[in-house]
Amino acid sequence: MNITVLGGGHGCYAAAVEMAEKGYQTRLWRRDSAALKQLLDIGSLIIKDYRGTRQLSVGQPGDKLSLTDDLAEALGDAQLVIIPLPSTSHEDLARQVAPHLHDGQVVFLPPGTFGSYVFAKAMADAGNTSKVAFAETGTLPYLVRKHGASELVISCYATRLPTGVFPSSLSEHAFAVLREAYPSIEPIEDALSGALMNAGPIIHPPLIMMNAGPLEHFEAWDIHNEGTQPSIRRVTNQLDAERMAVREALAYGAPHFPLADHYNRSEGDEWMYGRGAHGKLTDSGDWREDIDLKTHRYMLEDTRLGLSFLVSVGRWAGVPTPVAQGLLSIASAVAERDLYAEGRTLENLGLAGLSRAQMSELLTQGLKS
Repeated sequence: MNITVLGGGHGCYAAAVEMAEKGYQTRLWRRDSAALKQLLDIGSLIIKDYRGTRQLSVGQPGDKLSLTDDLAEALGDAQLVIIPLPSTSHEDLARQVAPHLHDGQVVFLPPGTFGSYVFAKAMADAGNTSKVAFAETGTLPYLVRKHGASELVISCYATRLPTGVFPSSLSEHAFAVLREAYPSIEPIEDALSGALMNAGPIIHPPLIMMNAGPLEHFEAWDIHNEGTQPSIRRVTNQLDAERMAVREALAYGAPHFPLADHYNRSEGDEWMYGRGAHGKLTDSGDWREDIDLKTHRYMLEDTRLGLSFLVSVGRWAGVPTPVAQGLLSIASAVAERDLYAEGRTLENLGLAGLSRAQMSELLTQGLKS
């Protein structure tokens, strides 16, 4: 199987490395030609994870991992396209990708914030009628940080990836492809169900809003270590309860992957990163960072796009989401911008007027050509 990974972020490098090490012919695309050339000149990546430290040759003849800044080349023979980028990149990237996708391809967005619909809509707008499956899951498959141009530290790999497909009529083919790359994939109903598994909008908005003082005072602060206190956990649990209430109102079945299971070392069901992942995250020290509350992706992605999406789906489904709305309102004041108005809402996607039956048909059959 030929696999293409789009993007140059932490998760993009991790996905490219994992797929290449599994033996798949893998191509990494990023638009930053200078960064690609730097990596090509170095000629290898150093990976540190639970298996130890090793080196992977990249970009050389015969290597499983090749590099390109040509999007058409990157997508041409790919059967699986992995896009582990922040959802803030989706609109622009979807327009670039849309003309190049073709029948039978599977595009994986981990996670998606309903980006599956954004990419499908871009294809339709471009006049591309190919049958392409878009899949999204609840989290990035890795807890990972890049250390410089050629070193990657992967603290944890996902063990369970609840995933939905748009349109769901292509699920059988999509899951056959996805499971080759990620055996931890767990099929769920559809892409909206997948979007409502997204953990980022649940874990990050309370952590940045309720740690706003320390984040602005200290040069670096770990919101997952000393920033995770019982009062914040209580807010997170209430916010997650709203997410699960929305899922239940839309008749999506359990397991709903409550975030509380992420923090439990021995109780509850195994969460997406397995047991003890929170400890691995804090032990790594890689999340002690400088978070600008106006520009960081926790604000612009998880809050502006993810939290607004949850609130909008709650409104559409008739489910109150007061904690989500409250956090979004406070965040708007902090960021000095109307995050809901800018958000990935059903209103902004043009879907708020759909009936339940119409939404079900859209999720099942996709966009009509």
